[in-house]
Amino acid sequence: MYTVQSRYRQYLTLNKTVAMDIYIGADHAGYNLKSAVKEHLEKKNIKVIDLGTFSGEESVDYPIIAREVSEKVYENPKSFGIMICGTGQGSAMACNRHKGIRAALCTSVELAEMARKHNYANVLCMGERTTPVSLALQIVDKFLETQPDPAERHKRRIEMLDK
Repeated sequence: MYTVQSRYRQYLTLNKTVAMDIYIGADHAGYNLKSAVKEHLEKKNIKVIDLGTFSGEESVDYPIIAREVSEKVYENPKSFGIMICGTGQGSAMACNRHKGIRAALCTSVELAEMARKHNYANVLCMGERTTPVSLALQIVDKFLETQPDPAERHKRRIEMLDK
């Protein structure tokens, strides 16, 4: 039987990193924040696979990039996704349409922690227009370092979402 816990490996802590793949994407409105997050993670020796957009100059529809990120996270269950657009809301809505994806729009460190801990989120969504870079980097770190709470009530609820 499928268990949510089987989808996760060890996570990084603030003082130590472990191997993990991060699929990152953004539309034109999230390009600059995506670049900052990618650089931040690469400095921690975390493998970041950039799925676009590769410029903030031309308009790009976020559902296209969100689909790419979601498909990669679903294909590689030990990975995470990060999706950035203007507000993060459209990205979260687009990602959550895909099977096995639990995308969370996080605007604070606390939301990132609870999205991982109680909702087993596997895609982090943020907005460049609404989240300063310094806060976004803290959100990313908390999201990636937080392990899911193994309490039965959380597992049961996540399994309900996957039906």
